[in-house]
Amino acid sequence: MFVDTHTHIYLPELSLEIDQVIARANANGVRQFFLPNIDSSSIDAVFKLAKQFPDQCYPMMGLHPCSVNENYEQELATIFAAARANKIYAIGEIGMDLYWDKSFEQAQREVFIAQIELAKELSLPIVIHCRKAFDETLAILKAAQDPNLRGIFHCFSGSLQQAHQIIDLGFYLGIGGVLTYKNAGLAEVVKEIDLAHLVLETDSPYLSPVPFRGKPNESSYLIHIAEKLATLKSCTLAEIAEQTTANSKRVFGI
Repeated sequence: MFVDTHTHIYLPELSLEIDQVIARANANGVRQFFLPNIDSSSIDAVFKLAKQFPDQCYPMMGLHPCSVNENYEQELATIFAAARANKIYAIGEIGMDLYWDKSFEQAQREVFIAQIELAKELSLPIVIHCRKAFDETLAILKAAQDPNLRGIFHCFSGSLQQAHQIIDLGFYLGIGGVLTYKNAGLAEVVKEIDLAHLVLETDSPYLSPVPFRGKPNESSYLIHIAEKLATLKSCTLAEIAEQTTANSKRVFGI
């Protein structure tokens, strides 16, 4: 069994044919789907899908850093209310993104810290979005560190040094379609990382793996990421499934 630890299959690109999307994933051995929230506009869709597939779809709740704007205090209040009122499995996706716009950098920082505190309050893991903000993200995590703070660095694509810094904080690396990209450099890094520190994800409908790069992603494509990882690690697909699924259970408790 495989676990997609990060998938937005509740978005319209996939939700309009969700039965087929789930069926195709199941046919490829993907049986659990963790659903990261984006902002207040996606809350209902996340919980609707979790209700529709209660034994396979598990909701997270968080405010994505790219959704942090002038309205962030109201957005955060809505997210916090939803997180406290519903059964969820992580606070995510949360973090820092300074790729497109740095005008809300301080607000992103405040929102990230507040959501880490919420995770501690609810005894939940966090799922981190980090783009062009590794040092800023790491500094916040180090300041917030305690024995119960755990989670996943979603869509990891950094250096070996960065990977070790994340692992030293007790976090897992979320490995997705970028692993299959020829010139991304991630394969060389992952080769040096023990499977005990990795979980699999698609981030669908984004970041499709080869051979579907450039097309909408879906959770069934996780198999191509797993196959690439098995090749890099010179092990069987069954071993990849066993270890990465066990890692996801440690993070999410399922």
